[in-house]
Amino acid sequence: MATLFTRIAKGEIPCHKILEDENYLAFLDVRPINPGHTLVIPKKEIDYIFDVEDDLLSGLMVFAKKTAKMIKKEISCKKVGMMVAGLEVPHVHIHLIPIMEVTDLNFAKAKPTLAEELAKVAEQIRKHQK
Repeated sequence: MATLFTRIAKGEIPCHKILEDENYLAFLDVRPINPGHTLVIPKKEIDYIFDVEDDLLSGLMVFAKKTAKMIKKEISCKKVGMMVAGLEVPHVHIHLIPIMEVTDLNFAKAKPTLAEELAKVAEQIRKHQK
């Protein structure tokens, strides 16, 4: 059975896309820690980040870097933090989280957010795509 993220990448489940190419997808987390909290995935379904082939992994990091720069231009924060836990969904994903301090990288702070608010944030971030 396809993972939740595979179904999102295939368009079976809607998301608030930030950036997409043939291999990767970045979209807003529906339970953000902070506004702009984005998930970056490879479209290829792989459970564990250290099982990803080298070329795909390096491309994922470059894609995440581009996405983080877009987030930083729109969301007021000191940095865009990055976290890979890998337990929530059995599909490789990088969390890009706008932060003011290291304690912001805490999933206990995640909260459901209305689709309308996510759509607004996604639109604001996408305008910084080059």
